[in-house]
Amino acid sequence: MDSEPHGRLDALQRDPYPHYERVRSADGLVFVAELDAWLVARDVDVREVLRRPEDFSSANALLPDVMPSPAALAVLGGGFGGRPVVVTADGDLHQRLRAPIVRGLSPARVAEVLPYTAERAAALVDAFVKDGQVELMSAYARRLPGEVIGRIVGLDPDDVPAVVHGGHRAEELLFRPLEEAEQVAAAEDVVAMQHILDRCVRERHARPREDLCTELVTSLTTPGELTLEHRHELVAHLQNLLIAGHLTTTALIGTTVLHLLRNPSQWELLCAEPERIPAAVEEAARYDSTLQGFRRVTTVPVTLAGTELPAGATVFVAFGGANRDAARHPRPDEFDITRPPGKHLAFGLGVHSCPGSQLAREQLRLTLAELTSRLPGLRLAPDQPVTMRPTMIHRSPHRLHLAW
Repeated sequence: MDSEPHGRLDALQRDPYPHYERVRSADGLVFVAELDAWLVARDVDVREVLRRPEDFSSANALLPDVMPSPAALAVLGGGFGGRPVVVTADGDLHQRLRAPIVRGLSPARVAEVLPYTAERAAALVDAFVKDGQVELMSAYARRLPGEVIGRIVGLDPDDVPAVVHGGHRAEELLFRPLEEAEQVAAAEDVVAMQHILDRCVRERHARPREDLCTELVTSLTTPGELTLEHRHELVAHLQNLLIAGHLTTTALIGTTVLHLLRNPSQWELLCAEPERIPAAVEEAARYDSTLQGFRRVTTVPVTLAGTELPAGATVFVAFGGANRDAARHPRPDEFDITRPPGKHLAFGLGVHSCPGSQLAREQLRLTLAELTSRLPGLRLAPDQPVTMRPTMIHRSPHRLHLAW
């Protein structure tokens, strides 16, 4: 991708909301060249697409913005994965891949991990509470979700930092323009993560435990057999699950704290009335959705919002656009934790809805409980402007410098 189109894409990704507003006000759908897709940004249209998975395929849900160089691809060839995963699967394959994740992230499993989550949240805050300042993304938001999903999956705690790092590097490799040497270095980090996951798969096949890795191995292999193809499939599956499990929650923590502190009266209200924390979680997810959207491809000719699309047309289904639609959410561009509960689409809808949504909500709830009770004087550092990462899948601040 050459620099000028990527620059336009960066600008759209850093602040997509004006684009959504323009598209919502148009007749029918609008083709957006930066996304190379028809942009679907009205709540009613997004819901229609998500309810029709047979007509709108997920096979290309996550297309890279940047194709890695041949040298980086050669490095990736020494790793594992490259197989369909939940977010890019349809029909029976999607159901087969999703079922063990739903079981592994059941309400009971989430409840089991909450004491550990609370303990780790408190310990991470302990590490900086006396400093008077912190860069929250690196000190907290990029750490808690990885530790929690790592515990659920069954990773060795010593392996969690490398797996989290590998997830961030995978995102960089596919969605950021990097020099070739940096692409190769990122690919090496991704492959190192994949080898850790393959080791976990082989260990759980030999010695099952009560964890999500065992759940996946048991569900997706035949007893007594673990082929190379099984290993590729399981590593792809685990990599996707882990990246979804920590990058999304990391981003959600960052944007939630950012918008609360950009609206000091909301932060003060939350400190005074912590029973509002669940409502604040929902409003933050609605207002600046971590997953701005996914692509879908039409499998048959369809008419959507009065626009006729042929089979094979790509649409970008903007959850973030639907969540700012005044037809569903009055005063959509206001961040208001006292807003009556509404049905937002931050975690999707239908067969592809996020199976880890409750786990994400609980981590954010515990985070806000820690910060409001221990650091009520929290504020944005005045000399550190906040810029958003240019991405549509894990929208968050690059860095979030706070003071108290």
